[in-house]
Amino acid sequence: MYYDIIKSLHFVAVISWMVGLLYLPRLFVYHNDKKEMTEIDITFLLMEYRLLKYIMNPALIITYLLGIILVYENNYLLAENYFLLKLVLVFALSVFHIYLSILYKDFKKGYRCKKTKFYRIINEIPTILMIVIILLVVVKPDF
Repeated sequence: MYYDIIKSLHFVAVISWMVGLLYLPRLFVYHNDKKEMTEIDITFLLMEYRLLKYIMNPALIITYLLGIILVYENNYLLAENYFLLKLVLVFALSVFHIYLSILYKDFKKGYRCKKTKFYRIINEIPTILMIVIILLVVVKPDF
């Protein structure tokens, strides 16, 4: 039962983290065309800050902590190629998370160097990685 509770909480943390990874770039899409220091710019900055600091960062930490517990309980997974690939993709999501934090700081500084299309494109990255990760975990391909 302990394992099932940890696994369930891990799922909740992953879903919360993914929501942020999917939503923050979408906020950037709408924020990018707004003029600096307008009321709407300040509102977007507040929304982005709260999403990062109160949802995404804690969800990332909890995802990792509970994931480590789950791997500790099932250390045989570290010998499975599909699982190692999943870990690499989760690391890629973590790097993406850090990159989104950097982009937020650029918005906070007033930088608008990238085109809106850039944010629309990067918005698809977590979706693609999520699909591949889910397929790996459910299908467990043998390669």
